[in-house]
Amino acid sequence: MNRTSSPQEAPWTVARILDWTVQHLKQHGSETPRLDAEILLAHARHCPRIQLYVSYHDLVTDTERAAMRELVRRRARAEPVAYLVGHREFFGLDLHVSADVLIPRPETETLVLELLDLARSLPNPTILDVGTGSGCIAAAAAANLARAHVTAIDISPPALVVARENAARLGLADRIDFLEGDLVAPVPPGKQFDFIVSNPPYVADCEMESLPPDVRNHEPHLALRAGADGLSIITRLIAAVPPLVRTGGGLLLEIAPEQAAAVRAQLQSSGCFVAVKTLKDGAGSERVVRALRASP
Repeated sequence: MNRTSSPQEAPWTVARILDWTVQHLKQHGSETPRLDAEILLAHARHCPRIQLYVSYHDLVTDTERAAMRELVRRRARAEPVAYLVGHREFFGLDLHVSADVLIPRPETETLVLELLDLARSLPNPTILDVGTGSGCIAAAAAANLARAHVTAIDISPPALVVARENAARLGLADRIDFLEGDLVAPVPPGKQFDFIVSNPPYVADCEMESLPPDVRNHEPHLALRAGADGLSIITRLIAAVPPLVRTGGGLLLEIAPEQAAAVRAQLQSSGCFVAVKTLKDGAGSERVVRALRASP
């Protein structure tokens, strides 16, 4: 994407920039070069991505090309597209994201779907989201359960800034309470919830180096890393939550597929949960473990 074009050179149209960017990003390891190129060019042109499809022959201005060059340069160095454009769609919601929070992923929507199925039968469900990050789970729950009230906790103050901003932008600030602290420590004594949900850190220390570079080098390790076996946070959470879940309520945890058997065993051996089962994500991988609170 040269800075200037000679008189003989083809003009830099939307189509030409997309084609050039796709090839460039392929050479630099992108697994979704076409999608990346379209999202970045739409951002540089301040237009919806779908508008590109009817603008292939439009000339791209020098200002837009300069913005696109910088975005492509950073993407070629494995910066996540979501951080470059500052937002990510999750469960139909447009969420602001920054390098302070994990980028919301489609796999987490499996947890939200199960939560909605369980909570819809309750008149005023109360939900605790532990490790809220961008607030994606809390926001999706509040947006789809009109009478629900959500409490969202994170240990990271910068992450809570992002989550609060998302709640405010989506008109949900009055239905989500945000607390700062480690796991469930900030919950007031005696407080109970119908459901506790969490997408906790679950990457084993030894697996960090094998993560894709855009994850390993740019997403917050605080939201990823979980000890030698990847279960350190989950184990602590399972031990801490029983007093906070009402009888008949539920606990839903996102996990790595290879952790499913171990997490189910922990829940069953705790003596506090029944109806423990695993749910598969859209790719067919075991992604969420759900359990119901047994009678004391």
